[in-house]
Amino acid sequence: MKKIAVLTSGGDAPGMNTAIRAVVRRVLFKGLDVYGVQNGMKGLIRGDFIPMDLGSVGDIIHRGGTMLQSTRCEEFKTVEGQQQALNQLKENDIDGLIIIGGDGSFKAAKILNDRGLPTIGIPGTIDNDIAGTEYSIGFDTAVNTAVEAIDKIRDTAVSHERTYVIEVMGRDAGDIALWAGMCTGAESIIIPEVGYDPTDVIDRVKQGAKRGKMHSIIVVAEGVGKGIEIGEMIKQETEYDTKVSILGHLQRGGAPSAFDRMISSQMGAKAVDLLVEGKKGLMVGFKNGKLIHTSFEEASEEKHNIDLSIYHLARSLSI
Repeated sequence: MKKIAVLTSGGDAPGMNTAIRAVVRRVLFKGLDVYGVQNGMKGLIRGDFIPMDLGSVGDIIHRGGTMLQSTRCEEFKTVEGQQQALNQLKENDIDGLIIIGGDGSFKAAKILNDRGLPTIGIPGTIDNDIAGTEYSIGFDTAVNTAVEAIDKIRDTAVSHERTYVIEVMGRDAGDIALWAGMCTGAESIIIPEVGYDPTDVIDRVKQGAKRGKMHSIIVVAEGVGKGIEIGEMIKQETEYDTKVSILGHLQRGGAPSAFDRMISSQMGAKAVDLLVEGKKGLMVGFKNGKLIHTSFEEASEEKHNIDLSIYHLARSLSI
């Protein structure tokens, strides 16, 4: 192992830059050469490799997004695209690759690994929907961003005696909605893993009003329902002043939290260590306060399980 490359793939997440920094500096600490691949899989196919040194990753530990940039690449899904990527890696004498991304990225990583290039994955997605790890890079920051936004919206909700429906990201996983809803005392939390009963949502809003509560907060993950439709339903059924806020890509940006910086640094260094040790086809993860690693098969094919005990706790506390 003499040359290691690193790339980010899929949607950006706060902490990706921190992980890139850790990879680059750990590789250099080991006395090896390191290259960044710009624009994800698309850059891999094009051969967009740049040599990295200590200065390349200076002053990025606190920055959101990804300095290497990231794109989704349909071309890599073809056999021709995959072969072109492998050809570029071979021409640039790359001995090992580290991919930071989500489940789609790990499917691509598995393909490269199975075709002979030692590859290690680092989970980077705000949705936290990767099996084999309790936390993915960016999730903690996204939750904090959502909580801060909901806290501010609550001020207006109280002032005008309104019901607010807050739509957060989470196409297939409700982790952001669950954590943000729990931490802001939402009356209802609507997530894909459970679904929702419209009557229950409306009844909980009405119950709050009966005991004198001047506002209500409903948090919904985008994958289970549209905030605008749910807001209109509540307005029609209750005649309460109801507004909708869609947080959208606001949740992707911003400086990574201390927790995201910590796990990003640890995962980045661990990914390098695994390659140097001759390991491959693995994703670095975080469970029970410790770093672990699991196979790409588990990371990309098994289902992420949400902690429903938090969901039930939130319902019991928001009566």
